[in-house]
Amino acid sequence: HDTEGTMSRRRWSDLTPAQRAAIASAAAVQIGLAAGAWYDLGRRPAALVRGPKPVWALAIAVNVVGPIAYFTVGRRRP
Repeated sequence: HDTEGTMSRRRWSDLTPAQRAAIASAAAVQIGLAAGAWYDLGRRPAALVRGPKPVWALAIAVNVVGPIAYFTVGRRRP
């Protein structure tokens, strides 16, 4: 029961199978994008990255926005 006027947290066990599948799929996409971006960043020469590589490494950790930003803005063409 919520006594402070905010939404109660739902537990994993409270979710429907479809909701669980959607969350698992979103997590898989996030992890895949981040892993791909970090892999590319690690192998790409600093001259082919726009900005400092450590900053991009941190930015990639920011939800789906970080990896997408890295792939669209952070890389220079060889």
